[in-house]
Amino acid sequence: QVQLVESGGGLVQTGGSLRLSCAASGIIFRPNAMGWYRQAPGKQRELVATITTGGDTAYAGSVKGRFTISRDNAENTVYLQMNSLKPEDTAVYYCKYSSFSVTGNYWGKGTLVTVSS
Repeated sequence: QVQLVESGGGLVQTGGSLRLSCAASGIIFRPNAMGWYRQAPGKQRELVATITTGGDTAYAGSVKGRFTISRDNAENTVYLQMNSLKPEDTAVYYCKYSSFSVTGNYWGKGTLVTVSS
């Protein structure tokens, strides 16, 4: 059982930056992977970035070079630094956790990012 709490969303103008945080609590198994997904109105939820406890990362092509995912394993917290934001980045951003040893995905409730033009 894992609980995820996201924070850091808000309103920003085009070209601005935001830093999202996701704190995981409960029974955390290692190794694991955490990541950020986003969903805009009328669109499917899509992967933004993922990171494993070992530090392996993956990014969607649309955010590569602008977003950086990182984590603090000791605190079970994952971050998403978002730079050079575009209106197309507007979405609800969700944090996800999954263990390599225990079946099941866990999701946060999401945090809204709005990028104005």
